[in-house]
Amino acid sequence: MSHASLSEIKKELQTLDEATLQNLCLRLAKYKKENKELLGYLLFDASDEPGYIRNIKAEIDSLFDELPDRNLYIVKKMVRKILRVTNKYIRYSGLPQTELELRIYFCEKIRAKNVLLTPGTVLFNLYHQQLKKINSVLDKLPEDFRADYSVSLHAIRA
Repeated sequence: MSHASLSEIKKELQTLDEATLQNLCLRLAKYKKENKELLGYLLFDASDEPGYIRNIKAEIDSLFDELPDRNLYIVKKMVRKILRVTNKYIRYSGLPQTELELRIYFCEKIRAKNVLLTPGTVLFNLYHQQLKKINSVLDKLPEDFRADYSVSLHAIRA
């Protein structure tokens, strides 16, 4: 079975009536959790991006509160889980400002939790990869946005 391309799907969706589109959306949401979450974001949270960011930050806070102090192996696994959750929410939004805020917040929480970032370890590489992603998104934004985030960036780079 061959899969249709995105442009073919778009053309076909334009020919369908509203009730059929609604049924297709509900069917998509029914079978996969991520589809349901994305649809929920598009319907309820996309119009209030600052509220969406606040909710995600609260979820990140609660996940970081569960982080153990001693076992480095579990810390590494939990930090990677938190990053996966953060990346999922960044994908839903698709806005560069949201991505910047969430990635910076993630790095700030790592700093605040005093996670051991010794050079050459997985956590060190993960942290510096986030800094690279922040810089790449920041380079695409206008100069006034860069100035807004400069203080936060200085704190996480130190």
